Amino acid sequence: MSFYTVEDVKKILGISDSKAYQIIRKLNKELSNKGYITVAGRIPKKFFNERYYCDESELKAIVGN
Repeated sequence: MSFYTVEDVKKILGISDSKAYQIIRKLNKELSNKGYITVAGRIPKKFFNERYYCDESELKAIVGN
């Protein structure tokens, strides 16, 4: 499974460190409420892409993964 880090979320959304951490915490809380184990400061790419409706090809150009 691949994860986005805070730096990746910052690049994708064009936001600050604190806002990126806030978004990751919110998304991880959603996953935790569904029974998934989460990692602080990281969010699964698939879940992030679903929640933010991101185009995979655009993300590869931004993040490079």
